Amino acid sequence: MTEQPTPPASAPSGNRSATGSPTGPTAATAKGEQTRALILETAMRLFEERGYDRTTMRAIAQEAGVSVGNAYHYFASKEFLIQGFYDRMTYEHAADARRRMAGERDFAVRLRIALESWIDCAAPYHEFAAQFFRTAADPDSPMSPFSSESHPARSCAVDLFREVLDGSGLAPKIDAELDELLPDLLWLHLMVVVLYWVFDRTEDTERTRAFVARCAPFVAKVVALSRYRVFRPLVRDAVDMVKDFVLPTIGKAGTPVPAKKSPVPSSTTPRTSRKRRPKT
Repeated sequence: MTEQPTPPASAPSGNRSATGSPTGPTAATAKGEQTRALILETAMRLFEERGYDRTTMRAIAQEAGVSVGNAYHYFASKEFLIQGFYDRMTYEHAADARRRMAGERDFAVRLRIALESWIDCAAPYHEFAAQFFRTAADPDSPMSPFSSESHPARSCAVDLFREVLDGSGLAPKIDAELDELLPDLLWLHLMVVVLYWVFDRTEDTERTRAFVARCAPFVAKVVALSRYRVFRPLVRDAVDMVKDFVLPTIGKAGTPVPAKKSPVPSSTTPRTSRKRRPKT
């Protein structure tokens, strides 16, 4: 029998235990992710049972079976649990929507599927959604979906809406400028749906579902009109307005905290120069 070669002395050791279980840095990372997920799951359950305001970090740590210090290691405050919830929801929604859209080419149907998928994924948390919204709606809060801290989750959602468009038969036909901007606009449309959903008290949020069923075909018709030459000046004006007034309010990845430099008059806000596309 040929003897199996032994690993070189320089090979990393400690990756597997005698039972084949991972050890070392890989195991530590996996355990950390499990602990983080456990804390988040526990917090979501307690928020649902007791309400957001009546749930403390100490109670969450106790229920999760971890120390208070460990809970704060993963989430700097209770508010950061909202960010964790938002991140997880976004990735679950993207995976679910992609599965549902597979094989569908109609843009209106794909858009409706993506929006309905979000409602279904968020349904278990509807009872305390208003409490979350109160914190997330603060424009100065890092928990806001428009903040720089929310960029990874927001980017995931925008990428999903890029797939909503690119996987449809409408994608090759629309105006190029609108094509570039549309995924961001569809994400903003989702934020409108989310706001409506938060305050919807109908059974199974039926009014929100009806709103999505009505507005998805309408949005598709408006987008389809952009391919006609007569509407292109209007499309360009709309694109310029969104670029000038909407996108600058949305945080980007790695946006630094402004440093103190030379004094700037309080009534003046520095603006980034923007190249204007010449009107034709």
